[in-house]
Amino acid sequence: MATKTTAPVTNDFYKIVTERRSIKSYDKNVKISREEMEEILTLATRAPSSVNMQPWRFLVIESPEAKAKLAPLARFNQTQVETSSAVIAVFGDLNNFEKFEEIYGAAVDKGLMPLEVKEQIHASFSGYYETASREEMKDVVLVDGGLVSMQLMLAARAYGYDTNPMGGYEKDQIAEAFGLDKERYIPVMLISIGKAADNGHPSVRLPIDQVAQWK
Repeated sequence: MATKTTAPVTNDFYKIVTERRSIKSYDKNVKISREEMEEILTLATRAPSSVNMQPWRFLVIESPEAKAKLAPLARFNQTQVETSSAVIAVFGDLNNFEKFEEIYGAAVDKGLMPLEVKEQIHASFSGYYETASREEMKDVVLVDGGLVSMQLMLAARAYGYDTNPMGGYEKDQIAEAFGLDKERYIPVMLISIGKAADNGHPSVRLPIDQVAQWK
């Protein structure tokens, strides 16, 4: 199988954004290397998140066995599952505040934040995270998961790959099917990724005067 070198093919942001398409069919002969996938995911995780808790968790479904397990759960997206280099299942971790010390401790160690600021942030938000309802935290991780998902798709474009975000799958079954705690990990979306086998279809966007207001 062909393997690309790990280097973005373009840094032209306008080109990346305007030429992104939702691609459903991919070149089966193109395999994204582990190193390159990690670079794409690393760029994606530069997205913002609530209190910088980075609640996104990625499941990279690329082996034939894993794709076979996914296929019946994504019945309306079979072409993407079968032809893509991988399907990335994006989840939101409801227990994301457990990473506070790891994230903010590193920020202090690297000189990015004074210790007292870290302690103030912890004091300000720990109570909320301890008492927030499941539905409240679900809303948080879904928003943050949407942000990282869009950034992932743009990062993929920079590396010369295309994607398709998918919501049509068995959200109530996917975590458990892959050995994850379904009470903890909330499915955000599936994203197929690979080398496009077609050009996709241009689509119409509403004019700004229909979607934005100035006051």
